[in-house]
Amino acid sequence: MVMSFPRQYARTQRFTLGAPRAFTVAPDGSRIVFLRSRGGTDRANLLWVRDLGGAGGPGPDGDGERAVADPAELLGGADEELSPEERARRERSREGSAGVVGYATDSAVETAAFALSGRLFTADLRTAAVREVPTPTPVVDPRPSPDGRRVAYVAGGALRVVDRDGGNDRALAEPEETRGGRTTWGLAEFVAAEEMDRSRGFWWSPDGTRMLAARVDDSPVRRWWIADPADPGSEPAEVAYPAAGTDNAEVTLHLLDVRDGEDVRDGEEARDGGGGRTEVVWDRVRYPYLARVHWSAGGPPLLLVQSRDQRSHLYLTVDTATGRTAPLHADEDPAWLELFAGVPVWTPDGRLVRIADEGGARVLVVGDRPLTSAALHVRAVLDVGDEDVLFSASAGPDAPGDSPVGEIAVYRAWFRGSGDQGGWERVSPEGAHIASAVRGGDTVVLSTAAPDRPGARAEALRLPETGKGASTPLAVIASHAETPVLTARPRLLRAGARRIPAAVLLPTGYRDGDGALPVLMDPYGGPHGQRVVAAHNAHLTSQWFADQGFAVVVADGRGTPGNSPAWEKAVAGDLAGTTLEDQVEALHALAGDHPLDLGRVGIRGWSYGGYLAALAVLRRPDVFHAAVAGAPVTDWRLYDTHYTERYLGLPQERPEAYAANSLVTDEGLSAPAEPHRPLMIVHGLADDNVVAAHTLRLSSALLAAGRVHEVLPLSGVTHMTPQEQVAENLLLLQVAFLKRSLGVA
Repeated sequence: MVMSFPRQYARTQRFTLGAPRAFTVAPDGSRIVFLRSRGGTDRANLLWVRDLGGAGGPGPDGDGERAVADPAELLGGADEELSPEERARRERSREGSAGVVGYATDSAVETAAFALSGRLFTADLRTAAVREVPTPTPVVDPRPSPDGRRVAYVAGGALRVVDRDGGNDRALAEPEETRGGRTTWGLAEFVAAEEMDRSRGFWWSPDGTRMLAARVDDSPVRRWWIADPADPGSEPAEVAYPAAGTDNAEVTLHLLDVRDGEDVRDGEEARDGGGGRTEVVWDRVRYPYLARVHWSAGGPPLLLVQSRDQRSHLYLTVDTATGRTAPLHADEDPAWLELFAGVPVWTPDGRLVRIADEGGARVLVVGDRPLTSAALHVRAVLDVGDEDVLFSASAGPDAPGDSPVGEIAVYRAWFRGSGDQGGWERVSPEGAHIASAVRGGDTVVLSTAAPDRPGARAEALRLPETGKGASTPLAVIASHAETPVLTARPRLLRAGARRIPAAVLLPTGYRDGDGALPVLMDPYGGPHGQRVVAAHNAHLTSQWFADQGFAVVVADGRGTPGNSPAWEKAVAGDLAGTTLEDQVEALHALAGDHPLDLGRVGIRGWSYGGYLAALAVLRRPDVFHAAVAGAPVTDWRLYDTHYTERYLGLPQERPEAYAANSLVTDEGLSAPAEPHRPLMIVHGLADDNVVAAHTLRLSSALLAAGRVHEVLPLSGVTHMTPQEQVAENLLLLQVAFLKRSLGVA
């Protein structure tokens, strides 16, 4: 019996289980470290090493691949136990798997540290020997020093360090109780982890003797309480949630001395027995957000701090003797400034690497020199070598009109070398795809996904010198992910006068002349959420909905990433009008060339997509006839500071923007009294990102306005839906509602 797609989709966690991920490459190219579970329905990740040659030799499997850490063996078959801090980290990173979900290595990639069930383990990556290091528990985010001699970790809000052999375990900084809250050391605060893509709270010095550590005081943050109505006997969970216009946590940065008496050399003294502490000083009133921290041998510690309105960025260097900072570079933008993965960093010869919006394009800059042009839209810096920068990019505003839609390719650009040559070349293959890469020395692990094949292919390559020919294949890292029971067939194109990136999916076996189909718009449609990508698995759910009898349209209108800075920033001050307008434009433009029945149009989405779905039937019932809104933001005053204020400003200063973009105000419910369109709202009651109050307030407003709607509460479900039964049945319930509402047989 063939498994249904909804069941397979749920059991495989969207076909991610069994796929290799989280690669690290040794600087000499001798080995690759990664995570992978044993099968496509196995949630428990193991830590693996793939030997490419050198002293390690091939592994016991005969192909150089060996499992270093197996959670089942290390825990003796016991179930994994997660601390509240670890659960929060996984929720912020949308991590739904188990086992070893993260690890860190020393600079030589010889020692790895990871946590299992709140216990600390280290692994010798050359010999595959693993040992548990006795420490206070639960352990969060363990990281070896660059020389591998020590491991730093967080336990109970304290930042601690222990020798690799388990000796000399001590606290470098301990939490204090404050009025209305408490401090933590070495952890990222809520908005950093949820919105800034900064999950870390401490950073080793290159020599392993000192550390930069974030101290977070959450006492200024408003407290919310999330209860489980299905279990009235349980206490509500307290959540420090910085809603728009309210106070953020106070974040400071400190230099900590890690050395003990045995480390003292050349007559130095380890201050306070290894606990010396110096606060790093900058103008935190003007720049309260600590967005990025980088510390490498290329220069002094490097910070990127943000103003609260995110229109100003300041790059700072840190004097490690005094904690004073000095400005290195400043950026300003009338809308806002984005944060990017992998930057800022130093080149080995001390040049600042950053990504900037200049001349209408998003470019890679080293020192004061742009290395790319408007032909590329730079997405992230992946690695910085002695002469070049490895980065990912999409087609830019000056790219040819026939550039592949939804492509993210890997490139490298040179900042030094023969004649200080500059220029860039493509590393990932030609043809539409999305790609990412991790590098060590001249060895790269390149992961690529394409529209014409399921999953992603991870391959180790040796890069040539510039102009010296093609890359040399070294090894393929096997994937154990399941093959989907259906094949996605997205037509990737650009729609309308704005050339909106879109994907159209028709039922399997549909032939020209079969007649018009009811339409399902399937967007995310907002900031930081690109759905139209040149990859097969990204369109599987849309294809399944198409196979239920719909023509499915996925449109990435203004506000979504991957086109140009102007495209992303077109939503400044107007999330609702701009993003909804582009969904309508894409729909009407595609109807001219595709079998779309504009008399039967549904829309579904989750998170921002849920907001957009509800917005569509409330404000444009002339276009949209039914909607499924999952975990929708309905009142932006209830969403967090860093995200919301970037687009709408402070609610105290711009109340009209919050009213106009809300679903629960008079402006939000200003659609014509008739017709009322069917609306199903779905929300997890344990969601601490988009809290269930969003749905409850919308439901109350709809009821007061006499609008019929359905609410589906999900007990115990967060903003993610990793539970198998929930994920499977949500698909079935949505398609049943849409068929019923649109009159689909």
